[in-house]
Amino acid sequence: MALSFCGNDRGSNAYSVDKGVLDNGCFVDALNLVPHVFLLFITFPILFIGWGSQSSKVQIHHNTWLHFPGHSLRWILTFTLLFVHVCEIAEGIVSNTWSNHLHLFMPALMGFIAATTSVVYYHNIETANFPKLLLALFIYWILAFITKMIKLWKFADASLGVQHLRFCITALLVVLYGLLMAVEINVIRVRKYVFFANPQKVKPAEDLQDLGVRFLQPFVNLLSKSTYWWMNPLIIGAHKRPIELKKIGKLPIAMRALTNYMRLKDSYEEQRDPDKSPSIWKSMYRAFGGSILLSSTLRYMADLLGFAGPLCISGITANMTFGVYFMSSTELLQNTSVLAVLLFLALVLQRTFLQASYYVTIETGINLRGALLAMIYNKILRLSTSNMSMGEMTLSQINNLVAIETNQLMWFLFLCPNLWAMPVQIIMGVILLYYLLGDSALIGAGVILLLAPVQYLIATKLADTQKSTLDYSTDRLKKTTEILKGIKLLKLYAWENIFCDRVEETRGKELTSLKTFALYTSMSIFMNAAIPIAAVLATFVTHAYIEEVRLSPAKAFASLALFHILVTPLFLLSTVVRFAVKALVSVQKLSEFLQSDELGDDSWRNTEMSMSLEVGKKYKHHGDVSAHTKICTLSRVNDGFFTWGSNLSTLSDINIRIPTGQLTMIVGQVGCGKSSLLLAMLGEMQTISGKVYWSNQSPPMESKTDKRRYSVAYAAQKSWLLNATVEENITFGSPFNKQRYKAVIDACSLQPDIDLLPFGDQTEIGERGINLSGGQRQRICVARALYQNTNIVFLDDPFSALDIHLSDHLMQEGILKFLQDDKRTVVLVTHKLQYLIHADWIIAMKDGSVLREGTLKDIQTHDVELYEHWKTLMNRQDQELEKETEMESQTTLERKTLRRAFYSREAKSQTDDEDEEEEVEEDDDDNMSTTTSRRSKIPWKMCCRYLSSGGFLMVFLMVLSKLAKHSVMVAIDYWLAAWTSSNPHNQSLWSSLGVLQHRSYVPVFIILCGAAIALCLITSLTVEFLGVAAATNLHHNLLNKIIHAPIRFFDVTPLGQILNRFSADTNIIDQHIPQTLESLTRSTLLCLSAIGVIAFVTPAFLIALVPLTVAFYFIQKYFRVASKDLQDLDDSTQLPLLCYFSETAEGLTTIRAFRHEARFKQRMLELTDTNNTAYLFLSAANRWLEVRTDYLGAVIVLTAAVAAIWTSSQSGLVGLGLTYALTVTNYLNWVVRNLSDLEVQMAAVKKVNSFLSTESENYEGSMDVSQVPKDWPQHGEIKIQDLCVRYDTMLKPVLKHINAYINPGQKVGICGRTGSGKSSLSLAFFNMVDVFEGKIVIDGIDICKLPLQTLRSRLSIILQDPVLFSGSIRLNLDPECTCTDDRLWEALEIAQLKNMVKALPGGLDAVVTEGGENFSVGQRQLFCLARAFVRKSSILIMDEATASIDMATENILQKVVMTAFADRTVVTIAHRVHTILTADLVIVMKRGSIMEYGKPEILMEQEDSLFASFVKADM
Repeated sequence: MALSFCGNDRGSNAYSVDKGVLDNGCFVDALNLVPHVFLLFITFPILFIGWGSQSSKVQIHHNTWLHFPGHSLRWILTFTLLFVHVCEIAEGIVSNTWSNHLHLFMPALMGFIAATTSVVYYHNIETANFPKLLLALFIYWILAFITKMIKLWKFADASLGVQHLRFCITALLVVLYGLLMAVEINVIRVRKYVFFANPQKVKPAEDLQDLGVRFLQPFVNLLSKSTYWWMNPLIIGAHKRPIELKKIGKLPIAMRALTNYMRLKDSYEEQRDPDKSPSIWKSMYRAFGGSILLSSTLRYMADLLGFAGPLCISGITANMTFGVYFMSSTELLQNTSVLAVLLFLALVLQRTFLQASYYVTIETGINLRGALLAMIYNKILRLSTSNMSMGEMTLSQINNLVAIETNQLMWFLFLCPNLWAMPVQIIMGVILLYYLLGDSALIGAGVILLLAPVQYLIATKLADTQKSTLDYSTDRLKKTTEILKGIKLLKLYAWENIFCDRVEETRGKELTSLKTFALYTSMSIFMNAAIPIAAVLATFVTHAYIEEVRLSPAKAFASLALFHILVTPLFLLSTVVRFAVKALVSVQKLSEFLQSDELGDDSWRNTEMSMSLEVGKKYKHHGDVSAHTKICTLSRVNDGFFTWGSNLSTLSDINIRIPTGQLTMIVGQVGCGKSSLLLAMLGEMQTISGKVYWSNQSPPMESKTDKRRYSVAYAAQKSWLLNATVEENITFGSPFNKQRYKAVIDACSLQPDIDLLPFGDQTEIGERGINLSGGQRQRICVARALYQNTNIVFLDDPFSALDIHLSDHLMQEGILKFLQDDKRTVVLVTHKLQYLIHADWIIAMKDGSVLREGTLKDIQTHDVELYEHWKTLMNRQDQELEKETEMESQTTLERKTLRRAFYSREAKSQTDDEDEEEEVEEDDDDNMSTTTSRRSKIPWKMCCRYLSSGGFLMVFLMVLSKLAKHSVMVAIDYWLAAWTSSNPHNQSLWSSLGVLQHRSYVPVFIILCGAAIALCLITSLTVEFLGVAAATNLHHNLLNKIIHAPIRFFDVTPLGQILNRFSADTNIIDQHIPQTLESLTRSTLLCLSAIGVIAFVTPAFLIALVPLTVAFYFIQKYFRVASKDLQDLDDSTQLPLLCYFSETAEGLTTIRAFRHEARFKQRMLELTDTNNTAYLFLSAANRWLEVRTDYLGAVIVLTAAVAAIWTSSQSGLVGLGLTYALTVTNYLNWVVRNLSDLEVQMAAVKKVNSFLSTESENYEGSMDVSQVPKDWPQHGEIKIQDLCVRYDTMLKPVLKHINAYINPGQKVGICGRTGSGKSSLSLAFFNMVDVFEGKIVIDGIDICKLPLQTLRSRLSIILQDPVLFSGSIRLNLDPECTCTDDRLWEALEIAQLKNMVKALPGGLDAVVTEGGENFSVGQRQLFCLARAFVRKSSILIMDEATASIDMATENILQKVVMTAFADRTVVTIAHRVHTILTADLVIVMKRGSIMEYGKPEILMEQEDSLFASFVKADM
């Protein structure tokens, strides 16, 4: 049968043109070929030349990209054109039944190729921005339009009408070509590239000119937009090299926080109305309504296309025969092959629309979040200080707004299209079911609707349980933190197990709550799986009993697919409703915050420096210079009454002036309003009446140019640091000037502190950096104020946290020399009256009003009483000064703690780097293959570790029940196929016999469904409880390992790192891993069972499976690596953003005094944009994955359908196969997403596991407890023989060959310079360090042989830093609860605390807050003394116990040691030598060895002895 263009029917005159050329249908079809061939001839050479030249410069850089007018419309029209061509080809092939008429489908095929070429050609011209070549397309559209018109006209002549499919297709093509022609004319109209004299030059978007923009979604063409093709280089590249912030670049302008902030702010401000407050909902709708509408439209289209699946299944399963020559439209749809192709196209389109809808909502959500953050930040900068200090707006509230409320709104936006799409989806589904199954469908739908509220109930319960779990875990964390902070004390007192049990108790409560959580989660999962089974069961069983008609496979499987579609919206609806409720609450909180009080706009302090008339007046030189002091005033306050928000004035009747260029001091008692006065002058307080005038020595015009004029350098009383380097904290945005910087650092004597930091002044300090002590922080803040180049400097009590030497140095070098040399006006609030002699002007305050102002001479003459009062105070301060010089100053102490922290950290970085192990892989050898395999590996080892923590029984149960459940699910559907296909051969014999046979299938069906529902419950429970078991074991082991680790471990491991294991990682293990695991196993098994069923129905499918599997493998492999990187970027950019907000809120007054609002806003926008970029890329990567897996799923459906049609198997089984193929599309991307989630979450198990391998201390010892006498050590005799000690086997020894003998009851003092090994010796008594040579013998027993618990519980120690735990006083003195109350009172009396404790509510059971903050340092130290006394040990060791306390407390301590501990051996490690002058024996140490040993009197007599030199230095 030879093919020929016009067919080869015998005897037909196919080629005759008797009736006129155009009346021959075949000739008209040939004419239609002309335009297509013309286009291909013209464009191919151009494309080839273009591509040839392009290949050299691989990718045209996207700065030439732009969209011609009508870009998206053209793509949509072209796609529609392609679809119509496919229909035309199908119609041609199907209607060409008995002879081979090529002309029926050949032109259509050429049209398809030409349309494809046209769009490729267009895309290349567009990216090269060369519109002249579009002329070819213009001609093509005209020609195609004309030829199709002729064809349509001839059809109309032959009286063919709409009922004929071919007529419809031709008409559609005419319309499409016409529209495309119009688009082309429009491009000519706008760009004028031809027929016009001067063509329009168009530049690409400015974002693309800026090469930093890497997020190309808004700029690429429609196809690339919908498939995220532009992401390919990024995602595939991630495999070779991790994605860094540089790689993801900047955001396009339209998505930047600033742009969106302006949009939201404008729509918010438009609603300003004195009567009612602006609504955030309205402004959100005005700013972002368009995008939400677009997203919803896409969503509706996707949902409607979703129903094509079930309908196509019913069509294919119903299996019809072929049609005739001019066929009607319905006939084509009865051809199964056509249906299979349609099903494929519908799926692809549906998925594309769905992903597009998701993307649009996510982008809008991110934009909204950026805008809200900017709004909140701007508001924070304008918040009135009284709000913060009166506690109306706390820091945690602001943090919640930033971290929680904005995210709630963002998530609500992500989900909000569901709110209106889901009801429509549900209604459509029910209507279709009714159309397929009649009344019984309503019963099934009823089951679903009845169970939906139960779902909602479970969802709300889940949220509540999560809250209570959170409370318990916060409590547990608090206790854990306390243990870790006081670990040294706990170990020395052998109390670690007692406190460990306290944590375990809280953890127990948390686990109970977690179990409830697990129960509800599993119920939720169970409902989700069981509802469709129940619905299907109800529907089909009722159908079998009430309907007259038998159930055909077509209807059964179509309705099965519909039930699957219906479940998703119902399940999600409860979530969406919950989010909607949360969003309402969030908006409420936000609007309250946005309407809270702001600072009054003092025009002189306006950020824009507006030069209003009033300001001009203020600039006039104030001539009212006081009579006796010829000075210019810089600032005056007249009749000022100021308040902190309540109507009571804090400051009243203030009349003061601040002389220019001089040093003004403000003095007065604590709480008399000195700091408030400074803040009032800065405009931070609310003015009730009166005015603050700031004068200016220059003419008004100049001040306009110098914006820094009214910037005040201000150092607040409570020091405030940025999370930045030391240098950035000091320069604070000013240009760096080396000389000035050096001078400032010397004036504040910061150099020694900076030398201690690991990276000098480039070390990060602040919340997330290194913790500095109070004095160090305060000096940095003062340095910041000195460094700024401002006329005015306000210093609020800069000496409060400094010791005497530093204060003097700062006063002389910093304030008197550095500031006065610059002739800057200085206002200093201070308590140190000895500095008054330096003041040019003094303001004395009392109870919120000014007592006196004037020079010191004035006050001496006019107010003798005040002057005398000051004099006595000054004398007292001088005495204190002498005392202070005796002690080792506070600063050296601070530096010492800093040095210790770093010493241990450096050692740590040499020994092991806990988090570095992940980074090692990216070594410089750039061995690509190894890194790649390393990064794409799934951490199976950790998964096994996790599962084994859960217990093998649970794992076995889980695997078993999962497999059983999925087998039963398949069995149900198989039974349904068998039941519906059991066809009585003759339909008319629909007799009682047929009915009986038909109903005989029902019981098995019911049994199977029941079994499936039961198994659903079992699987969901086993997975969740496996998770709980694993969490319990992992936390228990972790806590025990860490508490019993040697003290060295805590020196080298930063506290934050250990706490992270207990907070973030434990949280992931508790709550996230079980759900991911469940979801992963479920989706994987669903996909596998689906593929199994399809392969069983049509074995031919297996051939197609091979390439699909390969494709899937590569997609998931690339995606997992990229997703992990982007996830990390998102996390790491989110933290600085959150910190930045709380940081700003804390330093508001400083920022506003310095007038740095604009700089801070800018930085906030940068941080927000960085975080949003990472988040956008992450969500785009998710879309990239989903589009690809969805298309794979569609291909699976297509191959399954085609294979089924060609092998024409039993119709019931075909339906079964297709229903399963449809589910695959939904679950493929879940497999990958869950895999990558699990991979990220397993990192938590890995981190916890890395701590589980730490060595514990050797608690056993070589002696048995029973061999140790009950009252050991009864005498307290200590022999130290040739003792060598080191902290770690890797480190050098800290004590070398020490020998000493201490008689029972002797008082021994050990002294030496810092780092001479004094403290190490005290630790050696407790076996806390590695004794590798020699031994310590106490009362005849070598302590290294004793069990640690015994040894440590029999000795007492008082540490340098007093540690108290939260709880009661009783718990702090005697956690083991072994002593009587009398004993405790006795101890308190000895420590001089009895009266104070008696006065507290509850006495011994009075509350101690965290860290003992409710007692002073001195009192805490005395509690520690009482604690040592409660334990009646004959040996007491005091480790620098008096270093951090005042003289009075120290005297008490000394007395107690002499009296209460008279008969015990006391070893004192002394900071200040005068404390051990009365000792019986003195040991002087240097560099880990004993230098001198003997009675203090004898050593004192030797002139050249070290001890004598110490004593001299100390006097």
